[in-house]
Amino acid sequence: MTARDDDAAVETTVEAHYSAAKGRYVPTVIVNRALGDDFDESRLRHTFTQAILQAAVPHCIALRLEDAPGAKWISIADLTTGDGRILPDWLAGSVVKRGVKDERWDVIEILYGTAALSGTPPVKLISLELDVPERTATDWIKKARAAGRMTGMTSNIGRPPGE
Repeated sequence: MTARDDDAAVETTVEAHYSAAKGRYVPTVIVNRALGDDFDESRLRHTFTQAILQAAVPHCIALRLEDAPGAKWISIADLTTGDGRILPDWLAGSVVKRGVKDERWDVIEILYGTAALSGTPPVKLISLELDVPERTATDWIKKARAAGRMTGMTSNIGRPPGE
């Protein structure tokens, strides 16, 4: 993934590989490059790799929204709304309604997996995406896990995996 900051005149490339042992993507190569003579030297030295990686992970995760044969694979990035959120407002609003369990657990599983792979706290992402309190997000994660979702995905609920 390459990110460009034209204001600072710096380009950063991060290469990351999935680590099954850590349950997330791990940066293996980080390259910063000045984009001309007029660049911000402090930005060249101080790159926020985690932010770049978090932005890249949704492009690396693909899923099928239908069980039908020949259903199309779609990346999380393709679902991302224009304001940087993963879920469109209509979907977030529908899964928080009372009685919507299976669909809610589907969404919790997708959001939790996305957070875990990018090394971000799942509770914070779910809370933000669904516009619910963190306490509710924590409860839904526990219930989704009890319903048999998120097999193999382990994380300290409020923290990134591995902490």
